[in-house]
Amino acid sequence: MSVLATRNIQRIPAGTQNLMEYALEFIRDLAKNQIGEKEYRPWVPFVGTLFLFIFVSNWSGALIPWKLIKLPNGELTAPTSDINTTVALALLTSLAYFYAGFSKKGLGYFGNYVQPVPFMLPFKIIEDFTKPLSLSFRLFGNILADELVVGVLVLLVPLFVPLPVMALGLFTSAIQALIFATLAAAYIGEAMEDHGEGHEEH
Repeated sequence: MSVLATRNIQRIPAGTQNLMEYALEFIRDLAKNQIGEKEYRPWVPFVGTLFLFIFVSNWSGALIPWKLIKLPNGELTAPTSDINTTVALALLTSLAYFYAGFSKKGLGYFGNYVQPVPFMLPFKIIEDFTKPLSLSFRLFGNILADELVVGVLVLLVPLFVPLPVMALGLFTSAIQALIFATLAAAYIGEAMEDHGEGHEEH
């Protein structure tokens, strides 16, 4: 889609180019609001990739009852209804905000782990991993549940009854992608901000 959108760039965008420019502007605003005016630009590709990957994966599961397609070995499913995929996304998010904190503060990043008192160190370390992991389990659970409900309804009443559930699934899938990308950007912004200071007001 990116190739099609940039093949013949027009001064006044239309069609695919317009859609891609809207998506880029949306992701840029999301990153700017969560990370901050001065530091958001390098993180737009990461946040955008997270959002678009999860969005497309979720929608593929909401639109197509993959589980009804039988394979000799294994089964088809949306990527985000596999716990391995969502945990991998969570680990990438963790690595991203560790890198963000170290790249800005160096070893001073460890200072946040002993604030306000040193015995908070183990709790802060655990929190760094539980935050993105909780995101991954929530994403996995929601998408898997939606796929199962649609699959069962298509088997029982294959014509019109599953359509409202599928429409709700599309909405939920988009919200889940937005939540994951927004919180990932927020964690990155939090890792880079000085202790005791909030994000800049825009």
